[in-house]
Amino acid sequence: MTALTLSTAAAPGLRADAIVIGVAKGAKGPVVAPGAEAVDKAYDGRLAGVLETLGASGAEGEVTKLPAPSGFKAPVVVAVGLGAEPEKDAGFDAEALRRAAGVAARALAGSKKAAFALPLTEAADAGAVGEGVLLGAYSFDAYKETGKDAKAKNGKAPLAEAALLGGKPRDKAYKAAIERAAAVSEELNRARDLINTPPNDLNPEAFAAVAQAAAKEHGIKVQVLDEKALTKGGYGGILGVGAGSAAGPRLVKLSYTSAKATKSLAFVGKGITYDSGGISLKPAGHNETMKCDMSGAAAVFAAVVAAARLGLEVNVTGWLALAENMPSGSATRPGDVLRMYSGKTVEVLNTDAEGRLVLADALWAASQEKPDAIIDVATLTGAMMLALGSRTYGIMANDDAFRTAVHEASEEVGEPAWPMPLPEHLRKGMDSPTADIANMGERMGGGLVAGLFLREFVGEGIAWAHLDIAGPAFNEGGPFGYTPKGGTGTAVRTLVRVAELAAAGDLG
Repeated sequence: MTALTLSTAAAPGLRADAIVIGVAKGAKGPVVAPGAEAVDKAYDGRLAGVLETLGASGAEGEVTKLPAPSGFKAPVVVAVGLGAEPEKDAGFDAEALRRAAGVAARALAGSKKAAFALPLTEAADAGAVGEGVLLGAYSFDAYKETGKDAKAKNGKAPLAEAALLGGKPRDKAYKAAIERAAAVSEELNRARDLINTPPNDLNPEAFAAVAQAAAKEHGIKVQVLDEKALTKGGYGGILGVGAGSAAGPRLVKLSYTSAKATKSLAFVGKGITYDSGGISLKPAGHNETMKCDMSGAAAVFAAVVAAARLGLEVNVTGWLALAENMPSGSATRPGDVLRMYSGKTVEVLNTDAEGRLVLADALWAASQEKPDAIIDVATLTGAMMLALGSRTYGIMANDDAFRTAVHEASEEVGEPAWPMPLPEHLRKGMDSPTADIANMGERMGGGLVAGLFLREFVGEGIAWAHLDIAGPAFNEGGPFGYTPKGGTGTAVRTLVRVAELAAAGDLG
């Protein structure tokens, strides 16, 4: 991980590989953002003109490098676009700072130290820049060759250290903001690592072992149900999905408790460590990224650990529903009927609609503890990707006020989401002549049908929200902002923010 520090040093005298400044897109050309005054002064106040000559406009994601002025100990100035210049007396929003810092951190891969002279008007700005740096500097190199000869072939190491100029090292609020940024970003990056790990190395048992190790390190209680315990408990959904694999399923329960807590939350994550579709095999071209089908469980795992590291005054339980969905002689067949942990029976019409089956068992298990609210996270449906694209996830809920609260939390932390309905008329499509319910309904509105299915397994009187992160969980395109190619860790920051709001009594 990149080391974060707060610094009161002046940009000219700081020893670093580069000075990062912000540039906004003004009405008449690029505008140098606050924080870069010393750099602009060294260019005799003409830095904006120099940048414009070099082709800079201040657009979001833009990077322009130029030699540092005479007298600076850093050799390079890196100007990063912040997007549109804010209105008078309004500062840059947190997401603009995160994205700019992430772009700069990625551009500075291979550097030992960089000084970030971005706009910091309050502690929250420092936290946003810190998050952007740590998330933008992320790289997954576990499976690449190591050693001197492989270094050039495998690319540059992440930025080693980032000093945030204008920060206040002795200010409690600034220190807390940086510590929060580090805890959340480190756990989010751990989720990214899990998502990017190939499925031959991350099966349900291996994922459970990772969770056990982290729980021990951070004082979190952990319980792992293996095949024997799942069979004894009657977890027919998880067992049914995992029946075709040589790697047995697991249900992992992580419990973080605070002595001062007055609220309790349950987070439930879909953890299909590889999804072939089972007997309803996925078509060619749809299998290559299916290691990411455990992104929901990775997000839940990371959020619980982050809550523990931050010492939040709320009880948070994470449920990781882990299985590998494979075709074999022992696999669940279309037409089979599973008896779920709740006692309900489900006719399996499509074995590739498996995520809702493992989630159903975990949701009912979570409901038995009667938390104040439950949020499940899952790469659940291609229909949600068709509806919202690759960067926005859908939120469904059994309570409009709770859905709004979760949506506001997601937007606050920079994870685009959109509230979606649960139309009652779609429920009839899941009626089964054989079982209590089928795992498929109408094709149109498939993402909403999945949400309606899950609602059947939420305990009465418990506020519940369902996050379908199928689009943004895995980035198959190029990196942008602080988002890398591959696993993104989507929903971690939303869950942590919801936990913070619950701890403060502000969740509603």
